[in-house]
Amino acid sequence: MRKYPMHCILPMEEFQVMGFVDVLCSLPKLRRQFYHVAETILQLKPKVVVTIDYPGFNLRLAKYLKKKGFQGKLVHFICPSVWAHGKQRIPLMAKTLDLLLCILPFEASLFAGTALKACFVGHPLSERLTTSIYKPLPFSLDKRIVSLFPGSRKKEIERNLPLMLEACLIEKKKGIDFQIALSVSEERYAPLIKEIVKKGGVQECDIHFVPSSFSYELMKASYLAIAKSGTVTLELAFHRTPTVVVYAVSFLDRLIAYHLLRIRLPFYCLVNIIAREAVFPELIGPHFTLCRLINSMEPLLEEGPARKKMQEQCGELVKKLSSKRTSQEACAEILELL
Repeated sequence: MRKYPMHCILPMEEFQVMGFVDVLCSLPKLRRQFYHVAETILQLKPKVVVTIDYPGFNLRLAKYLKKKGFQGKLVHFICPSVWAHGKQRIPLMAKTLDLLLCILPFEASLFAGTALKACFVGHPLSERLTTSIYKPLPFSLDKRIVSLFPGSRKKEIERNLPLMLEACLIEKKKGIDFQIALSVSEERYAPLIKEIVKKGGVQECDIHFVPSSFSYELMKASYLAIAKSGTVTLELAFHRTPTVVVYAVSFLDRLIAYHLLRIRLPFYCLVNIIAREAVFPELIGPHFTLCRLINSMEPLLEEGPARKKMQEQCGELVKKLSSKRTSQEACAEILELL
């Protein structure tokens, strides 16, 4: 949105925190930002406020604006994961919001028993990918590529990357011929990534460091991907790239998620949640071990029924999410509300 003539109150990067402990440490800063944004909105008095994702912040913002007598419409784009935890948010959202725009097919039905209008507008990824222009990768494609997507945050990279590298080295020592490509989400993390690579015993000449500007090109060219759980897994599914999903979780975050929030899901990977079946093998928290990672990789490193089935399941998922043009659907719903 910054490419357009739009006034930016605060850059979104100022709000980037992940996990329970990091959020707790950032609370004073987030509190200041919250009131700054809220007071700015109350002064401007817009006809509609569209909050996008980030429910912990944005749903509180909508509730605060309502409490302060805001007369405009309140729209939230991207339903929070109330199907995973926080079902108590459903009546709160119904009381506060005027419109909820959902990007997963099953989400709107969760609000069927409320007064809140919730509608599925398609997934923005499908729209983005249909307009993507693919560039040639900056390295040779003479060997199969195993790509690594360790994450876009420092902690994620530190926790996920070492095991990813170790598994790849073990497979290469077994004589499986492939090249390793590592997605560098942000240039500022390049020194950290190279340090982890060096500690892992991988020579820099034996690995390709791929900037985020080539992410889709890398996904399209990859024979197999190992990716941290998140939106990246959905992007890989759209490219029909066989993937092993991983996510290392700290002991404290695991305790909070399991015992305090009582998160109990059959799947944690977004692809599997949408498909409602195990499309990609997922290794989350204590299940993310070297042995399990290797066992998940090996059936996908050669042509066979496991790869074929996974690619077919990805194709079905893409059909399910690409039935609508998201931006047009979302705009039409907001304009109708106004």
